[in-house]
Amino acid sequence: MHTAEFIQKRRFIVRLGKMLHKYGTPSFRLEAYLLEVASYLGVRASIIATPTSLTFVIWSDGHEDEYTHAARLQPGELDLNSLSHVDGLASELLAGDVSLTEADRLLSEIDAMPSPYGKWITGCSFALSTGAFAMLMGASWPEIGWSGLLGLLSYVWYLWALRSKRVNMMLEPMTSFMAGIAASAIGRYIDPGINIPLIVLSSVIVLVPGLALTMGLSELASRNMVSGTARVMDALMQLFKLYFGAFLGVTVGFSLFGENIYVPAESLPEWGTWLAVFLLSLSLVAIFRTRPKHIPWGVAAAFIAYGASVWSADFMGAGMNTFVGAFALGVFANLFTRIARQPHTIVGMHGLIVLVPGSKTYIGLNSFISGQDFVAAEHVGQEVFLIFMSLIAGLIFANVVAPTKKAL
Repeated sequence: MHTAEFIQKRRFIVRLGKMLHKYGTPSFRLEAYLLEVASYLGVRASIIATPTSLTFVIWSDGHEDEYTHAARLQPGELDLNSLSHVDGLASELLAGDVSLTEADRLLSEIDAMPSPYGKWITGCSFALSTGAFAMLMGASWPEIGWSGLLGLLSYVWYLWALRSKRVNMMLEPMTSFMAGIAASAIGRYIDPGINIPLIVLSSVIVLVPGLALTMGLSELASRNMVSGTARVMDALMQLFKLYFGAFLGVTVGFSLFGENIYVPAESLPEWGTWLAVFLLSLSLVAIFRTRPKHIPWGVAAAFIAYGASVWSADFMGAGMNTFVGAFALGVFANLFTRIARQPHTIVGMHGLIVLVPGSKTYIGLNSFISGQDFVAAEHVGQEVFLIFMSLIAGLIFANVVAPTKKAL
């Protein structure tokens, strides 16, 4: 292999790795995928990925050329649109449909692509997701409306954080703090008796790191210890910051406007939960930047995961039904990978979001600190632990029963 050819190949591998990391790819999947690409390109590689760094060691068969590259990176955010395009480009390269030079140019174009959904649609998706989550938690219609409205407030802070490093550093506590004050004012002057803690949790649910906790545990289960530990600890710190901001905001709000006395209202009928699953999965399309052609797959994944979980709850204990939901989701996502030849993550994340117990982790933290439950929850700590374990086990079993041919 000529040195110039080696340089071109290792440059592409490094760029590909950084872009996939930027789009929120789990570390164990990223490492496996990059090793596959390196093998197809005829070079050897050793890659270490963590949520905040990437290290590449690439060499030719005879060690005539060797290259080491280490980069400090920010934790990536899910961008399923760009992830799909990058995976498709890599597949075309490995199939010989595009050259390395052309692939390198196309990577730059993909990296510069904006979201297929504008800011207005994404903002509406924030409101829709927060309202849909409140529906899943059994809130009343007024509480669902207030949750959606405060979800828009969370989106404003999210946009501000994209432009300001200082705001980005305090995004979680400041967003939940403002939501707590706003909910307290609503409960005092507009709609007395509402469930303020539930509204605050719903309004910041997009920032609750339940998915990150699940990904971290998945990495630990795959024996990716450094990355898994880092991701779990980062998710816990985000959760603590969210809860502290909410606790402080509600405390300040009660001091300013007076304490709200919660009056339970009539919850939605059973069909409301299925409507909530549909609205939540639909709202995630813009938040995760899912490609339009993958929308039906994503919505179906959410219904399959939730439906299997609800169906199995009739004959399995609490938490174990999540194993069935995760198993069904894993099989469906792997079948999607075989049929569409796209990454497992594209539909897997849509289904996981209705199963991950991030909200219950928040509720358990609230119960531990305040001694009060703002929703009906018994033994929430044990249930959260069991759900997390069931999620990981379900996905592992699914990979054994219906293995995927793609690392992503």
